[in-house]
Amino acid sequence: MAEPVAGEKQARTKLVQGPGVLLVWLYGVMSVGAVSRSVYQILTDFGSAPLAHVLSAVAAVVYAFITYTLVRGGERARRAALVCCAAELAGVLIVGTWTVLDPSAFPDSTVWSEYGMGYLFIPVLLPITGMLWLRRSRRA
Repeated sequence: MAEPVAGEKQARTKLVQGPGVLLVWLYGVMSVGAVSRSVYQILTDFGSAPLAHVLSAVAAVVYAFITYTLVRGGERARRAALVCCAAELAGVLIVGTWTVLDPSAFPDSTVWSEYGMGYLFIPVLLPITGMLWLRRSRRA
């Protein structure tokens, strides 16, 4: 594998400085929480609420991918993380609104239910914070 040029090395480390460190930590914690929740729910009680359990698994994949891209760094990873944060926010808003308007559609909650209320609203705040940081850390 070729060694990145000096400018690329700087860009790679840029995402995990300052607030980026906190974002990586929070996305990592959310990844572990969402993976644990979805694996447990799918293995023990999938039939009772398959949509909710699959949505928790989707959230886990999104969180893990964003964590990876933030750690990896670089301009392509920053853009990929920005797109994923926007998709994550859309998912949280759609699922959150759906669970508020039609709670019977979700016999079991998801990570994004009620805008992430079960996770102290971190699921709705994290992508907003992530997008702000990723836009701010864009290469000049």
